Amino acid sequence: MMIDLRSDTITRPTGEMRRAMYEAEVGDDVYGEDPTVNRLEEESARVMGKEAAMYVSSGTMGNQVAILTHTSPGTEVIMEANAHIYYYEAAAASAFAGIQPRPLAGNKGVIPPELVAGAIRADDVHLPPTSLICLENTHNRGGGKIVPLENMKAIYKLACKHNIPVHLDGARIFNASVASGIAVQDYTGCTTSVQFCFSKGLGAPVGSIIAGPSGFIDEARRWRKRLGGGMRQAGVIASACLVALTSMVERLADDHANAHLLAEGLAGLNGLDFDPREVDTNIVIIKPMKMLPGQLKEELKKRDILVSVMEPDMIRLTTSREVNREDIEKTVIAIKEILAG
Repeated sequence: MMIDLRSDTITRPTGEMRRAMYEAEVGDDVYGEDPTVNRLEEESARVMGKEAAMYVSSGTMGNQVAILTHTSPGTEVIMEANAHIYYYEAAAASAFAGIQPRPLAGNKGVIPPELVAGAIRADDVHLPPTSLICLENTHNRGGGKIVPLENMKAIYKLACKHNIPVHLDGARIFNASVASGIAVQDYTGCTTSVQFCFSKGLGAPVGSIIAGPSGFIDEARRWRKRLGGGMRQAGVIASACLVALTSMVERLADDHANAHLLAEGLAGLNGLDFDPREVDTNIVIIKPMKMLPGQLKEELKKRDILVSVMEPDMIRLTTSREVNREDIEKTVIAIKEILAG
């Protein structure tokens, strides 16, 4: 059987989710008449500590709707240089919102507040106004790094001083909370709006939430409609998200434990550039030194193990509920054998 470490997006719905989907009470969500979607949005807003929330089909849609709602064309959005919004969303913010990204080099996705302060534009006719600051926690390309709460607080304080909203790409914010022991609302309290995913470690098949002030969500609904994101009897899929939100958060600790087990197994391995101390949550990034990542990926595939190549020199291994301790042990053995051979 294949061991799939490509992403936590490969998670399949649980039996409880499938039953909830079958039995879901539905209505037309565009009219605001789907009771299951309404419950999901209300519960998500409560969990995030925000006034309102809106269900969207994906994390990318959530991030882009947030950017469209917060900004206007010709303005500039500050973000970390390896942020998902900048790296993996097909330049959507430029294509749709007409904004100019201002990427800042962080450390594993963590931007020094003083760097943000220096990037906020002065009121000058030659310069685009800074309209938004985007953060990401946990940080995907940072190896699942937890952005420290104090860092977020400092950036939010700076943003408030300049009357600039802060949007959090919190696709894996529950991973950050479970691993750090810090409440989700402590993180989201440092943001104006937040997006989080149900279809990664939480295991639901479809969907994300954006949450924020009620007026912001009202306008976001218009942008969701413009992008073709208005869904009808969406309660069928929203019901699985409700199960995920209420019963799948704490089990993320299992994914973190497996990631740390993987890191410990690969620590000090000849032929890898890898520091196991960098592993915070469920993502492990390694750099093979004796072969190209693509070669290692293909050799692992021959052994029924799937991984992702992130860069010409990086491989990402992501744990999820689809991966158990035995799978991790097999993966460690396989990588040792390939590098030794």
